[in-house]
Amino acid sequence: MLATLSYNLKIASESILQNKLRAILTSLGIIFGVASVISMLAIGKGAEQEILEKMKLLGTNNIIVKPLDQKKINQLQDEENDNSDKKEATKKKFSPGLTLADAYSIGKIMPNILYVSPEINVETTAQYKDLYRNIKLIGIDSSYFKINNFHISNGTDFAFTQFDKSMPVCIIGNNIRTKLFPTENPINKNIKIGDQWLKIVGVVSENFISQSNIQLLNLRDFNNDVYIPISTMLLRYANRSLITKADLDRRNSRDKQTEEINNNQIDKITIHFKDNKQITQSAEVINRLLGRRHFEVKDYEIIVPETLLAQEQSTKRIFNLVLSAIASISLIVGGIGIMNIMLASVLERTKEIGIRKAIGAKRNDILLQLLSEALAISLTGGIIGIILGVSSSYLIEQLADINTIVSWESVLISFIVSISVGLIFGIAPARKASLEDPINLLRYE
Repeated sequence: MLATLSYNLKIASESILQNKLRAILTSLGIIFGVASVISMLAIGKGAEQEILEKMKLLGTNNIIVKPLDQKKINQLQDEENDNSDKKEATKKKFSPGLTLADAYSIGKIMPNILYVSPEINVETTAQYKDLYRNIKLIGIDSSYFKINNFHISNGTDFAFTQFDKSMPVCIIGNNIRTKLFPTENPINKNIKIGDQWLKIVGVVSENFISQSNIQLLNLRDFNNDVYIPISTMLLRYANRSLITKADLDRRNSRDKQTEEINNNQIDKITIHFKDNKQITQSAEVINRLLGRRHFEVKDYEIIVPETLLAQEQSTKRIFNLVLSAIASISLIVGGIGIMNIMLASVLERTKEIGIRKAIGAKRNDILLQLLSEALAISLTGGIIGIILGVSSSYLIEQLADINTIVSWESVLISFIVSISVGLIFGIAPARKASLEDPINLLRYE
């Protein structure tokens, strides 16, 4: 058996060497097919990774907790009262609102969490010399910049002591630096935020977010924000969990029905998980935890980025389908080229095949010889195509500044498919030649 196989492979090799140009032209389809598959898979894999990384920054690994406005709370309580007994309906439930303690409790109890970031937002003004600008003042903790992937382009991040001691320091956004410090270095300068003077310790790198994305994704322009330690915010600006005489006067005023009173200590909690595998179940646990802490008052909402998660899965499916289609089309074209050349080869060598069958060659010998030729062509083309595909992927990355990722799976699949294409498309011509009657083959002109 091995001797027969070796003999047929030898004949196939001699036939290919005698028709070098035809063999090269035949293998071009496989070469470019395999090379294009590897290159497109590398480009697609790189693009997919880049898109998914950006989607993660938007919050695919996050759960966001926000307080509800008073109208929504009243609506939910009315619905609850409608579904309960009259005795229960007359009872008014108290909730402390969303607090810093809620964030710390979530961080202690929930597993698989990397960061828990509370946030307080206050609209105010920033002043430096005679320049003014309306800003958002954001009270944050040490994990805020890590969750949002923000980088400090100038200066430093907050030190832990500045968080603990409520120091009057701030980090400004890039637009604040541009508008208020067009010709100066803002680091260590004092800026008036609201009615407090703060020292600038850092500048956040510019975040490139288009206006369409800001509106579509309901994001704010982070370049216009000023960041301070959350302890500084609570001590020097706003701690809504503390009830002051002004709050009592406002509650007892005639306008209390029209004015919404916000008693939430913080405006947002972002919980960042290691992965999104059990993010929906985690949201349910957080809901029960906050329900107990808020005495079953539904004055908060838990936002799970289901749309982003669905989009992530959809992106993966689309890339896989598109790249599979490209792979199929490219290699099928190469396979058709092999089949056409093999059919032409059978016609050219009709008498040769007839003589071989007349002197004792069996049907399997003819079949094996022609399949060996197709396999050798596709194997050689596959190897050259892999080298060309990997090289072109790195060349595209260098010249076009496009992220490409060549995976061993794509190389292995391309190699296996190239061999399979040679065998599949070589079977029909080989079988046709092996089934011919040797007398008819010898009579062929």
